[in-house]
Parts: sequence; C-alpha cells; structure tokens
Amino acid sequence: MAKKKKETKKEIKVVNIVVSSSLNHAIPLEKMAAALSNTEYNPEQFPGLVIRIKWLKGKTEYKTSALIFSSGKIVCTGARSMDIVEESIQKIIKSLEKINIKITIKPEIKIQNIVASGTVGMDLNLNTLAMKLDNTEYEPEQFPGLVYKLRKSDGKAEATFLLFSNGKVVCTGTKSEKEVNVALDKLIVNLKKVR
Repeated sequence: MAKKKKETKKEIKVVNIVVSSSLNHAIPLEKMAAALSNTEYNPEQFPGLVIRIKWLKGKTEYKTSALIFSSGKIVCTGARSMDIVEESIQKIIKSLEKINIKITIKPEIKIQNIVASGTVGMDLNLNTLAMKLDNTEYEPEQFPGLVYKLRKSDGKAEATFLLFSNGKVVCTGTKSEKEVNVALDKLIVNLKKVR
C-alpha cells in the first residue's frame, strides 16, 4: 500500500497594518507634545510627531503608534486588525480634545501595507529556490532569509515574501487579508513547482 503524502499545513496571520488617514484639520504639534506624555516631537530631525497609544480591552493590551503631521495627516502602525486601527484613530481624536481641537469628521482610513507572518508547512531549500525562482534575492552571508517578489501577470508586485528554510514566511505589500491569503496560495503553488 502506498504511503499517504503528508498534507501541507499552511497558516498566516496579520501582524501589522500600516494605514494613512487625514483629520482634515491643522494640528499644533508643539502644543500636542507639551500637553501629552505619550508623544515625541523633534522637528529638527523629523517634521512629524510620534504618539504611542496603549489601552486594555478585557485582558488584552493593545499598542499602536502613529505619526501625526501639522497638516492633520496621520500614519498609524502596529495594529493587527482594522478594529484596532479605528480604535487607535479614535484615541488620537480624544487626545486632541485635551488641547481643544475638535475633529468632527469620521476620518477615511486607507491601508498602505499589511505585514503577515506564518508558515508554508514545508521545509525549503533556499539555495534551490534562489536558482529556480525568478525575482529572488538571497545573500545567506548577510541574512538567513530569501526575498521573493511575487508578481501579477502584468508584472506589478503582488506581494513580497521573506522565506526561511524551516518554512516560516513573512509577507508584505498586500492591502487586505484576502490579498495575503491569495498571495500565500500562489507562493505555495510556485514552491511546489520547483521543489
């Protein structure tokens, strides 16, 4: 009787969502930095203010960071879901109330990048992959992972993967959880072709 081939167990989960938004309101960054302890502002080095946001919900602690610019533009990072992104932006709006700035709009949130990590469920020979796959970078003396750029049929980047020999992967460059999963499925198909 032939031995049944072990099924590949793939898994991937979002570890960071980077979004941009605008409050459509000028923000006095110096005043904000002076009033709030969870901020860093050093205009000689960088024109934006960094705000660190931390809160407890049940027993879970959430942490995100955001860059806020005087124009009201925001870049928020560190969330693992869109609910956490939205909560972070609401916390920024509440912080602004402490310096008498009322934001009356619901800011439009645009995903810039999603970072996900997981496994393809199989060991990988990175030397073989570097030779057989297009769009790879592999410098094992400098870094143990292989960079693989997954391209769409039109040649544009779909996702960039960092692959490790134990099958662990990090995916960047997608803009939704669905795109992450589609890219992972395509990666696995490509890996199986060249193994």
